[in-house]
Amino acid sequence: MLTKQLGNSDLNITSLGFGAWAIGGNGWEFGWGAQEDKESIKAIHRALEHNVNWIDTAAVYGMGHSEEVVAKALETWPDENPYIFTKCGLKWDSRGKVTRNHKAESIRQECEDSLRRLKIETIDLYQIHWPPFKDNAMIDEAWDMMLTLQQQGKVRWIGVSNFNVEQMNIASKIAPVTSLQPPYSLINRDVEKEILPYCLSENIGVIVYSPMGSGLLTGKMTRERVQNFPDDDWRKKSDDFIEPKLSKNLLLVEKLKEIGKRYNRTAGEVAIAWTLDNPAITGAIVGARSAEQVDGVFRAHTLALTEEEIKEIESIKL
Repeated sequence: MLTKQLGNSDLNITSLGFGAWAIGGNGWEFGWGAQEDKESIKAIHRALEHNVNWIDTAAVYGMGHSEEVVAKALETWPDENPYIFTKCGLKWDSRGKVTRNHKAESIRQECEDSLRRLKIETIDLYQIHWPPFKDNAMIDEAWDMMLTLQQQGKVRWIGVSNFNVEQMNIASKIAPVTSLQPPYSLINRDVEKEILPYCLSENIGVIVYSPMGSGLLTGKMTRERVQNFPDDDWRKKSDDFIEPKLSKNLLLVEKLKEIGKRYNRTAGEVAIAWTLDNPAITGAIVGARSAEQVDGVFRAHTLALTEEEIKEIESIKL
């Protein structure tokens, strides 16, 4: 799999990385329902067999459980371990309710906890998961601690997730921002106008999450499946999975399937390939809950869409 340099770092990452959000399981506010750890480990191993060289997780995924599963998977992986990316800034309570915390001491403790759960000495890329709700002044304190952790050797590179241009500018005055992790897909293109051009001009790497719209663009999603989501699957309350957006999104999926058939590819692969076509994108985070799901989408990096096909896809009005 081809690699690209991630921003100002020395990390050369594959076009696709394994996303470990869903494998965190249920029991928290943004869970995906119950998940078997054995299946998660098989999924991680299969992704690595596809030559993926990075895994993206977060402390909050499954309230620490995702990081623990990643560690278990790597304990039994016989080859060189991939880069490990994780995130901080979100804390949870005993009910799984998530809140944002950008205090320096909290971030320091989150880093120590992630290192322990992941069973590693250094995090390759440490990211602030979300910016503060209102007070951008908290970015200074948080980013200063991120720099301290980097200087102490606990993390190699520091990045952000879900930040806008103003927020990245604030952070960059303290230390360079290596990467941004925004949502980006055919059903979420908000970052195209300002954020992606800024990252391209400032040499900030971009690793996008949810390139398949949290499963909606895989070609496997149906109205019946959406209706049968368990109550502990956060997507059950997402606007993209509720009418009137659901019908429009499923119409887009039919176009993705149509184009995919020309190459014997899945709709999900077409959706991912579309995101990778943007020159600002360094890589895409692709989640999977089983080895079978990995096999269905982790060849997307080899699919090159034509200009005409991109126009076909983008002609669907959402």
